[in-house]
Amino acid sequence: MPSPPTIYPVLQYRDAPAAMAWLERAFGCRILSDHRDEAGAVVHAELMLGNGIIMTGSCKDDGPFMLKTPRETGFSTQSIYVVVQQVDALFERAKAAGAEIVWGIRDTDYGSRDFSVRDPEGHLWSFGTYAPAFPAD
Repeated sequence: MPSPPTIYPVLQYRDAPAAMAWLERAFGCRILSDHRDEAGAVVHAELMLGNGIIMTGSCKDDGPFMLKTPRETGFSTQSIYVVVQQVDALFERAKAAGAEIVWGIRDTDYGSRDFSVRDPEGHLWSFGTYAPAFPAD
């Protein structure tokens, strides 16, 4: 059995419930946990994609984890890259779900077939066949 991931990207959304539903529809994410407060805001959620997991929740307007979405700031400060084999099929699925196309399907000079899109709140996602070398030790 493979080891669980040790790095978990965290993406905050202004409308986390809608974002989670969109991530399921567009990318095939599977919701593993979904914890909400009395008002229905997502306090903590975990979504699995391939063998990776992202954590998410509703944006907070105060406190140490006050984060804004890329749509709110007008720019991204990070992006997510996911290794997939069926790039073309996933591109069509994401496009059908309304993903904003940043780069359409392309073949790179380093041997990857990939694409990049933005989700409804502006987070940048890239998918491709290139997998970084994983050390055996």
